[in-house]
Amino acid sequence: MTYREAYEEGVRLLAKHGIEEAKTDARLLLEYVCHTDYQTLYTQSGRELDDIQIQSYVNYLNRRAERMPVQYLTHSQSFMGFDFYVDCHTLIPRQDTEILVEEVMRYLHDGMTILDLCTGSGCILLSLLRYSNDCIGVGTDLSGEAVAVAAENAEALGFGEKMARGELVFSQGDLYHALKPDMPAFDVIVSNPPYICSEVIPTLMPEVREHEPLLALDGGADGLIFYRRIIDGAPAFVRRESALFFEIGADQGDAVRELMLCAGYRDVRVIKDYAGLDRVVCGVRIAG
Repeated sequence: MTYREAYEEGVRLLAKHGIEEAKTDARLLLEYVCHTDYQTLYTQSGRELDDIQIQSYVNYLNRRAERMPVQYLTHSQSFMGFDFYVDCHTLIPRQDTEILVEEVMRYLHDGMTILDLCTGSGCILLSLLRYSNDCIGVGTDLSGEAVAVAAENAEALGFGEKMARGELVFSQGDLYHALKPDMPAFDVIVSNPPYICSEVIPTLMPEVREHEPLLALDGGADGLIFYRRIIDGAPAFVRRESALFFEIGADQGDAVRELMLCAGYRDVRVIKDYAGLDRVVCGVRIAG
């Protein structure tokens, strides 16, 4: 079987099972199995696959047909120009979340301290550190497996020495409970918390509801439980002037904005994503 024949068979199989991105996913899985890139389909379409490659490709196609996300099969997702390792213990980074990072970067200055709550793969915190200088970062997550993935991504992005110096820490625990007593006060808190209403989760796409971690999805009865907890707990862990940035669901802008205003945040803004949907809420708080 040639490279192109394998690709075309992959597209047919995935399309038969209702995979909307059949062409893209078939190509990505073939590239993963054969250690090739996008150009191979056009420049080496006649190359022959060996039996091991064919069998491996078929296995991955079958798992994708069962709605396993392709990112969990290839263990890779691009975010902010970097490739992040992901697995079933971490939420898959979305392009929409890049809006959150970009908004934090508008506020962030060199040397600031950043707290990333519900860090998952670490993609938010690590991107912020890569695009700034001399910032200190702490990421927390309730899942110990997610914390391990974030640390792995930090090593892959060249942050090993920073972690050794204690300038980048990933800690397991429930939001602020994961923080150690000797950690510094923070200039910025950022979070993409679980924000989907519990009753909505059964209606999500099977790729999400059956494979992505429930801990990273379920925001309680109204989807706002983590926003309340993060806002309420923030004053004990920040400097006198600090900023808070949230990713939100498309229908949560007004509610989260009101929560922040009631907690004393100023200049609270709701920012839309590229589709015109509310995506980020942010504001600044000055203690006293």
